[in-house]
Amino acid sequence: MSKILIFLLVIIPIYFIVKKFLRPRDFSRTFTYVLAFIGLSLTVSMVFFPEDAFEAAVKGLDIWWNIVFPALLPFFIGSEILMGLGVVHFMGILLEPLMRPIFKVPGVGSFVMAMGLASGFPIGSILTTRMRKEKLVTRIEGERLMSFTNTADPLFMFGAVAVGMFGLPHVGVSIAAAHYLSSISVGLIMRFHGKDKKAAPEAKVKKNIVLRGLEALVSAREKDKRPLGQLMGDAIRNSVNTLLLIGGFIILFSVIIRILDVLGFVAVLSSFLSIVMGPLGIDTGLSPAIISGFFEVTLGCQLAGGAPEAIPMYQKIMIAGSVIAWSGLSVHAQVASIISETDMRITPFVCARAIHAVLAGVYTYLLFGPLSFVINRITVPVFLYTTPRAGDFSFWWQRTAFATQRVLTVILILMAVSLLMYAATEVRGAFRRKSL
Repeated sequence: MSKILIFLLVIIPIYFIVKKFLRPRDFSRTFTYVLAFIGLSLTVSMVFFPEDAFEAAVKGLDIWWNIVFPALLPFFIGSEILMGLGVVHFMGILLEPLMRPIFKVPGVGSFVMAMGLASGFPIGSILTTRMRKEKLVTRIEGERLMSFTNTADPLFMFGAVAVGMFGLPHVGVSIAAAHYLSSISVGLIMRFHGKDKKAAPEAKVKKNIVLRGLEALVSAREKDKRPLGQLMGDAIRNSVNTLLLIGGFIILFSVIIRILDVLGFVAVLSSFLSIVMGPLGIDTGLSPAIISGFFEVTLGCQLAGGAPEAIPMYQKIMIAGSVIAWSGLSVHAQVASIISETDMRITPFVCARAIHAVLAGVYTYLLFGPLSFVINRITVPVFLYTTPRAGDFSFWWQRTAFATQRVLTVILILMAVSLLMYAATEVRGAFRRKSL
């Protein structure tokens, strides 16, 4: 009876308001009323279902404190310090020959890319926001950059999803490979987003690219001027504040999803989605996973892994891969809040996540099926084949060490490729000048 009452409290007022005011000139007012009633309905629902709301909040807090906080804090602090010391500016000069022609973003985007690949979302948007504030990227370049650098943590894909939810450690390779391949593909697609302002042609610089990078490092450090102690203190303070914001969103959406599930909205939306899934050849038993994953990535992957055994395994993995790439409205809300301090827009990010989800599903199918012989040859560290253990210092130390090694490896590879491209350009220019 209480579920019906809550349902009526939500639907009936929204229906009459939309019917009365849904005209172009009144759309803004209508949207405001709808948001107000959604907020009111959520509050009333928590009063009617206090136990569910409390359990969901505790679960969200547990995920944040035991998984998100220790996983992201070291990298947040490290990235703040590296930017203050000018190291990121040095990398930006060295990696400009690679990042600019491929992704149409400055070389500093390589640092965001490496940190995103190693640490998981939403660190890509956080670093992009910081670079936008310092005017290291333009608005369009920032939107491009954060669209393909918000990737999932490898530990989550291997340990939590493959082992904890599917009970099949080997599928983690397919999920992770598809996730990162589709992320790079999104970067190549998003390079066509927006129009860059035509800048005046830069004067030709005869200095070596490494020397220019060192000069950029010194210049950035002199511009910052903060003593090392203040720099470290600011890095810790800003990192903790950002993580508190992320924790608040995780807890809030954990409660929202539980309330929606209790009220039966998830079941209703799943039944409607089943009508679309049938013609596409996707088992309708996966519709609850898709709907839940639309809001929160962990719950969507859990439902995909726990789907009936009659559903083909490759479809379960495809849905899980797509849900991870979409990353859920919870992460979208985090990103929207983070970039609100800049002029960057959330719409390109959401569109990129939709493209990422589709591509991840396609790549997962290919890597799990026709190209499985390639994946079977890949080996990964043993500790990734275990689920995250809360409060286990040795496990988190291994995880941090692996992620740090991953960041350094990606950066070194990108630098090597960038320097080779720069050397090839210089040799080509020398030949042209000689022929003239």
